[in-house]
This record gives sequence, structure tokens and C-alpha cells, in this order.
Amino acid sequence: MKTVLKTFAAALLFGVAAMGVAKADQVKIGVAAEPYPPFTSPDATGKWVGWEIDFIDAVCAEEKLDCVITPVAWDGIIPALTTKKIDLIVSSMSITDERKKTIDFSDKYYNTPTAIIGPKDQKFGATPDDLKGKVVGVQVSTVHAVYAKKHFTGAQEIKEYQTQDEANNDLAAGRLDAVQADSIALGEFLKTDQGKACCDLKGMVAPDDEVLGPGVGAGVRKEDTALKEKINAGIKAIRANGKYDEISKKYFDFDIYGGATQSN
Repeated sequence: MKTVLKTFAAALLFGVAAMGVAKADQVKIGVAAEPYPPFTSPDATGKWVGWEIDFIDAVCAEEKLDCVITPVAWDGIIPALTTKKIDLIVSSMSITDERKKTIDFSDKYYNTPTAIIGPKDQKFGATPDDLKGKVVGVQVSTVHAVYAKKHFTGAQEIKEYQTQDEANNDLAAGRLDAVQADSIALGEFLKTDQGKACCDLKGMVAPDDEVLGPGVGAGVRKEDTALKEKINAGIKAIRANGKYDEISKKYFDFDIYGGATQSN
């Protein structure tokens, strides 16, 4: 009987230990709680889908991490990371020196240009002179908001929105003259019935590496060096084994890893 009890106790302890390992390896992946196609969006069932979801799923599978998608309001996503409500930001966040004062980043995992869109019946470009006197919409707490305030000083107003959808909707309704955001995200909007009816691409903004950064990375707490190393190893592995390209080809017909400047 004692032998049976010892065996049971050992099995129980092993099970608890195993649960501890699983719990330690669980990673809460923070994404902005809003549609941001084709990168992250909830489908009809509420499941999060998109290129970034497939990307981080592949990285987590490679590194044997139990990753859980955790939606968070965009303007509170860095505080959610630093207060440990989430463990990693995978939400088209640009790597910038300003953000590095608070958090760290993985290696770049994509990089695409920054664009300006506006009404079809108005002809202008994406330069500061083109946007003089105009009301320009941007999403709050993004590199686009910082860029617009720095470069478009002649604009009538730089109007900030909680979500990209709100900015796009106001442009379509005639309450804005232009919107600045990631070119791929704006391209998705221009493919919608609303976007086709109202707007077109005006051009790409001039580079500013200090503001826009070198690309998008996964945000991680400064002290979580082991997690950062795992994510970097996973990115490197899926780039090398072809999984990254396989995922990208489902969404894009160009190299998303390269590019000039980019997203949020």
C-alpha cells in the first residue's frame, strides 16, 4: 500500500511540475483590440486571424511556447506589457528609440512603407507642402502621429483617433482631407467598397528613421531576455526553413520583410 501511495504521490508531483513548466512557458501575445487587416482581425467567431497571427503561431510552434492571443486597447498596450498583463506585443509595432526607453524589441519581422491616402477628387501628394492647410488623420500613439506632428506642421490639424478604422471612416465621410498609416493597412481599406468609393493613394511619405524606425518587432519587457532570445531564434528559424515565406505568400505578392519604412 505504501508503495502504491508513494507511486501516486510521485506521479502527482510530476504532474504538478509538468503543469508548472507549461504555465511558465505560456506567453500572452498582446494584439490591438481592433481590426487591422491583413495583420490581425477577429473573424466571425471571434477568433483572431491574419498574417501576424500566423507568423507568431509559427514562431511559438518552433520554440515550443504555449502562446495565447490577448487583445488589448492599442493606446494601453505598452502599459499592459510593463505591468505583466501580457508578455509580448505582436501588433505591427515599429521599433523606435523612444519606445526602447520603456520596452525592448525582438529582431525586425517585417517592414513596409508609410502612405498618405485622400479623396479621389483631390489631387495632391505626400509632402509637407501637399498637406499644408489640410486636416490629417492618424491613429493615436503611433509613429504616424509622431511623424505627422513633426513633418506636417503646416497642416490645419493633425487629428488623432483611437483606431485606424475611425480615421478611415472620417476620411470617407469627408471630415478629413488625408490619412497617414501603414501602406498595406491603407491598401486593405482602399479595397473595401467604402475605400473604393471615396479615396485613393496619394503617395509615400519621405523616410525618417528616427521616427519610423527600421521595421516592426515584437515588444518585450527589458528584463525578459530569455523570451526575447526565444522569439529571435524562432524568427530566424522560420526565415531559414521557408515557413515565413509560405505564410507571407498567403497574404502578399511581394517581400514584406524588406521595404522602406513602416507601420504603427
